[in-house]
Amino acid sequence: MTNALSPVLVANRGEIAVRVIRTLRELGLESIAVYAEADRDTLACELATSAYSLGGRSAAETYLNPEAILEVAKKSGARAIHPGYGFLSENADFAARVQEAGLIWIGPSPEAIDALGDKIRARALADSCNVPTIAGKSLEGTEAEDAIALANEIGYPVLIKRADGGGGRGITRFNSDSELREFYTNLADPQTLSLCFMEKFIARGRHVETQCARDSYGTFAVVSTRDCSVQRRNQKVVEEAPAPFISEELHSRLERFSHALFDAVNYVGVGTCEFLVEDDHAYFLEVNPRLQVEHTVSEEVTGLDLVAEQLRIAHGLPLSIIPPVRGHAIEVRVTSEDPANELMPATGRLGEIQWPGGPGVRIDSFIRPGEEIGTDFDSLIAKITVHAPTRIQAIIRLQRALDELSVEGLPTSAPLLSHILATPQFRSEEGDALGVYTQWLEREGILTEVAESVRAQGTSPAEASEEGREECAVMRSFVIEVDGKRVALKLPSDLLSATSAEGAGRPRPRQPLRRALRQRANAADEGPNVTSPIQATVIRVAVEEGQEVEEGELVAVIESMKMEKTLTAGCNGTIAKIHVAAGDTVKAGDVLVSIKEEA
Repeated sequence: MTNALSPVLVANRGEIAVRVIRTLRELGLESIAVYAEADRDTLACELATSAYSLGGRSAAETYLNPEAILEVAKKSGARAIHPGYGFLSENADFAARVQEAGLIWIGPSPEAIDALGDKIRARALADSCNVPTIAGKSLEGTEAEDAIALANEIGYPVLIKRADGGGGRGITRFNSDSELREFYTNLADPQTLSLCFMEKFIARGRHVETQCARDSYGTFAVVSTRDCSVQRRNQKVVEEAPAPFISEELHSRLERFSHALFDAVNYVGVGTCEFLVEDDHAYFLEVNPRLQVEHTVSEEVTGLDLVAEQLRIAHGLPLSIIPPVRGHAIEVRVTSEDPANELMPATGRLGEIQWPGGPGVRIDSFIRPGEEIGTDFDSLIAKITVHAPTRIQAIIRLQRALDELSVEGLPTSAPLLSHILATPQFRSEEGDALGVYTQWLEREGILTEVAESVRAQGTSPAEASEEGREECAVMRSFVIEVDGKRVALKLPSDLLSATSAEGAGRPRPRQPLRRALRQRANAADEGPNVTSPIQATVIRVAVEEGQEVEEGELVAVIESMKMEKTLTAGCNGTIAKIHVAAGDTVKAGDVLVSIKEEA
């Protein structure tokens, strides 16, 4: 590959920025990192040829700011932009502006992104390509009774999805006529129905996708299939390749459907087609016009560098010969989420980290010991991907890797991941079908089992203080010998300091922990406050000023990292003031609603 693309500006952060920069270095191409204030000293900035500030702290000011990114591209002399995934990677307007600036966009055309980004348009496209879709219809211009009639026609339960949603966002399940009536009654703006459509809910469907690539000469290939059926609230938790227990005939249909979709929009680049599979029937879900988080499992079973392939295609070169699939790969995402507390994101400073290693173990991370996970961005610590000759060997290898992993300072999702791998449903050693499905974690009580186990063991470290700025009360590991036997222990750091020689008699006071209902001084005179426990986006405010509420009544819904959380009133009273609106971004501790408590 020549230097026509170099330098490449990586318009992203964290793990994916590091991932892209490493491939650029291997290819001898210069890389430009961009960063928000909190990311100034991260690994991506150190590995890149050069790094430039985006002049802000929040995502909106930085990685979601086209003007800031294009200004850095101009200032740095970039020739191409790689968007990674998330942020602006699926923004057709941004892709067009990149091209208008004379830069190479490493991704599909703006026209292809636009055609695939709207779920209603993508669904119509699939229908035109004879790709099966789930029974459903747009809700534009409908009344409640219209929606109820449609739901009864296709059969409950049904889903209402936002056309502009992604990654599981904007999906609500309805089980009855009354729930649909309530939905329509509470619509703040009926015009939003133009962005919504209804479809049949498939209870035990598998999420199967094809990792695809197509060059500018029209050559198309499916690199591998993947299964991403283990999900939580429509967010993938475990991903593997190839998709297990898929018949040759179904595999052939998935390839044919994917080829038709890519050809229909003249797709040039790397992307993913997603399907819902039930009883050997496949239904179109969506096309992701970008690299995905789980691309690593396809790389591991083929030996193909998909980032390098993106660069190759963007350079105008033909698609590489795709190696045949060999063995099996599984990926899990280790996040700073507390399995003992509804997997709520935890913030604070990380202590020591011991990464797993050995044959067939791949770690994709940007996190180093002593770094802080704050409230501004996601809670990903690392992706762990393993490869082995067979699926069961890959499961065993990943279990071993998770056992070796040690992260001090914050709780992680590792206990949940280990539990999933150990379940007979996931292992599917007996029978000819995968025992998990997209609703498995919630419907089978797996999350509750893990939460109870973690709480019983007392292994979940305390959360960091407000906004992750105060010192975290963490667990410390140390080793002692008992009768010549090595014993590893974990104790709270406060206990260790209190019992140390220099601290004897002077126990160190504990740092205050973040409180879900911590009040801000400027609203303290308005009565009890409903506050956000995490940085999030307000999805819905369910009350009005002057409204009477009872303790436990729904007040607001927030969303963080594709996870929705309901907030309820902590007392009986009257809504004194609403401080936010739907769409607002809030931080941990921010007051959303003030309640005047009943006397």
